Amino acid sequence: MTTFERVKKLIPAMTGQEKLRLIGLLAQDLEEPMPGIERTPGICGGSARIADTRIPVWAIVQYTQLGVNQAELLEAYPTISTDDLANALAYYRTHPDEIAREIVENEAA
Repeated sequence: MTTFERVKKLIPAMTGQEKLRLIGLLAQDLEEPMPGIERTPGICGGSARIADTRIPVWAIVQYTQLGVNQAELLEAYPTISTDDLANALAYYRTHPDEIAREIVENEAA
């Protein structure tokens, strides 16, 4: 049995949170950037950000956790689209520990 076949058998027994963590690990392992998300040393402290902006993913996530809705975010950031928000939240779902750490670091700053 291949490694893939063994992993495939385990997936049905996993919780939703475990599946999301697995997706995150696979995404990180591929080392391919997520569409619409960039990282550049020296811009936003090297944090993941919406492409071609200085809007870090952690800021979008923090606002949503505080109850800011999509329409309000689009009004506050008129240069981004609903796709940009979806990409940022998808990045968060696959990198929750990274984004949570960045939120804590930026609250302390």
